[in-house]
Amino acid sequence: MVKLNKIYTKTGDDGTTGLVSGPRRLKDDLRVEAYGTIDEANSAIGMARLHTAGLPELDAMLMSIQNDLFDLGADLATPDTGEPPAYEPLRIAETQVDRVERDIDRLNAGLEPLKSFILPGGSPAAAHLHLARTIARRAERLMVALARTDREIVGEPAMKYVNRLSDFLFVAARHANDRGHADVLWVPGKNR
Repeated sequence: MVKLNKIYTKTGDDGTTGLVSGPRRLKDDLRVEAYGTIDEANSAIGMARLHTAGLPELDAMLMSIQNDLFDLGADLATPDTGEPPAYEPLRIAETQVDRVERDIDRLNAGLEPLKSFILPGGSPAAAHLHLARTIARRAERLMVALARTDREIVGEPAMKYVNRLSDFLFVAARHANDRGHADVLWVPGKNR
């Protein structure tokens, strides 16, 4: 378990931060940007959950996602160097990806079929979930860029998880919009 006795350490005053495995990186390092954006998505989900009390199944799924996102942050903050680690690092597991896929399927089964692209909005919960979805997509882009960087490894389950995350949040937003009945549809060229 994590134990935080003191919130400020002053070690980041020089513009660096410590990774879980010890090394320090600049705060604008691509790896730090990636796990920082995962944290941002997690916070956006927390905002959405202020509006999901009436949707207990969805709220429970979102709570599981939030916990997973801390796992994903820890995964990203512990670079795989190819060397045998001194301890077992926390990594996203395929079972977490599988659970998100089952949750997507469960929510999607009861949705109104799509007739157009959806404008982000509708209910407060859906609007926040759409925002979280776009943040998750940004995190995914950063993780892809990180994985393409020389000597940087991003695990396959972590990549799968972040890709499923935005799909889950899209379906969750539709679920929060009265199972798609209250979705706000895009009308191409409507305002020409």
